[in-house]
Amino acid sequence: MFSVVISASIYGVGSRLVRVEADVSRGIPCFQMVGMLNSEVREARERVRVALKNAEIELEPMSINVNLSPADLRKEGTAFDLPIAIAVLIAYGYVRQECVENSLIVGELGLNGEVRAVKGILSIVQEARKQGIQKCIVPRENALEGAVIHGIDIVGVSHIREIVEYLKVDRTKQLEKIPVTRVNPQELMQLGRKQMLLDFAEVNGQDSTKRAAEIAAAGFHHMLMIGPPGSGKTMIANRIATILPPMMVDESIEVSTIYSVAGMLPSENSFVVNRPFLNPHHTITQQALIGGGRVPSPGVVSLAHRGVLFLDELPEFKRENLDLLRQPLEDKQVQIARNNGTYIFPSDFMLVGAMNPCPCGYFPDRQKCNCAPYEIGRYLGRISGPILDRIDICVETPSVNLEEMSKQTIVSSENSAMIRKRVLSAREIQKDRFKGTGLQFNSEIGSREIQKYCAVKAKNQKLLFRALEQKNITLRGYYKILKVARTIADIDGAEQIEERHLMEALYYRKTDEKYWKGNW
Repeated sequence: MFSVVISASIYGVGSRLVRVEADVSRGIPCFQMVGMLNSEVREARERVRVALKNAEIELEPMSINVNLSPADLRKEGTAFDLPIAIAVLIAYGYVRQECVENSLIVGELGLNGEVRAVKGILSIVQEARKQGIQKCIVPRENALEGAVIHGIDIVGVSHIREIVEYLKVDRTKQLEKIPVTRVNPQELMQLGRKQMLLDFAEVNGQDSTKRAAEIAAAGFHHMLMIGPPGSGKTMIANRIATILPPMMVDESIEVSTIYSVAGMLPSENSFVVNRPFLNPHHTITQQALIGGGRVPSPGVVSLAHRGVLFLDELPEFKRENLDLLRQPLEDKQVQIARNNGTYIFPSDFMLVGAMNPCPCGYFPDRQKCNCAPYEIGRYLGRISGPILDRIDICVETPSVNLEEMSKQTIVSSENSAMIRKRVLSAREIQKDRFKGTGLQFNSEIGSREIQKYCAVKAKNQKLLFRALEQKNITLRGYYKILKVARTIADIDGAEQIEERHLMEALYYRKTDEKYWKGNW
């Protein structure tokens, strides 16, 4: 007898439907599987055979042939165990074919018949809904995760016997057997949003750096902080997430899909509700940073999607690793090519870097810094010009005056809530400005739209050109200055970019000139 069960395979951060076809016939007893399978999928036949035996489901020795279609799509992972088992049981006549009509089944099987969690449920459920499937039968551990997607029924099962009994009953009585899992994403987001343990109120001094962080958060600009050890660079970077606007439901689902595919969704939450903040060590490999592998999976730049990627001690990262960031910073995505196709992972993140100006950390203070010029040049040279060109804001964090700090109190500083209020106000202005254009932030303005959204008066334009000639800034740098100036104007509530906005934006390009023009 022939049977078909619909399942799915993860492909990048998306998924594709797979037909699990089974045929049982009389002949030499065997269990054969075809369809471009990797080792985990081929091993499914042993897991299925033993799981059915331990679930006290006896199968008559027959010739079992299973095909996973389309045959030209590589099948990875253990999510096919459960659909293969159900397809075989339908072919044997234990379950009727109509019981799985318009349903998708995924799940890993233990040898005792237990149904275990798998990766990528969010992506699979989204694809199933898109293809018009009405029901997804998934491991119970993944049920809440899948139920975030509305418009499709999610049924969670924990054992092979449970799903067999569920499929055997009349469809009208299935709800009594296993209720459909339902969740409210809005409620989950309210419950999941943790109280911020960090706050900008704890940062005394460094007003220019805090101002730069506010501008970066308001326009989603990339930012680099340069200063000696102990000046507060890491402290400020760790608090940038506290002034970013909370994620919307669609953003949360988008980020959660990436974490689901990577198998990194927290067990206590069915999806990610707080903006990601990734702080990888400088010894990170290229594959871990960008993504990839034999079966490509998301890297850190994708896990930081819609959030912050903080690279502390920036020159300590390998130069070739930093140069890999060029494409994600420009295209907001990563493309990984393999023989069986191209995998695309989203990577729209805010890059925040922190670094010392020299190996000892105290340049240009020659009373403390003993580094030779060639040592400073080699150290700063680990960051290439194209990477610097893609950073919108470069700000210096000077040494902290301990005597002045001792006179200040924590309450004297602005807290994160006060800064976030201004950031949200600037974001609302950008939302109205870019309505219907596909843009979200000032940092996304392209060269074609720069004159439309970042127009300046003629006298200010001349002033800007003179400054650019003196600093030898590239065309990309020119656009960056205009976009940062546009964000500053939004924070001030100004409709047009004024001279003070341009001057402040130019100030955030002074630091890279100071350190990378060979003035050591």
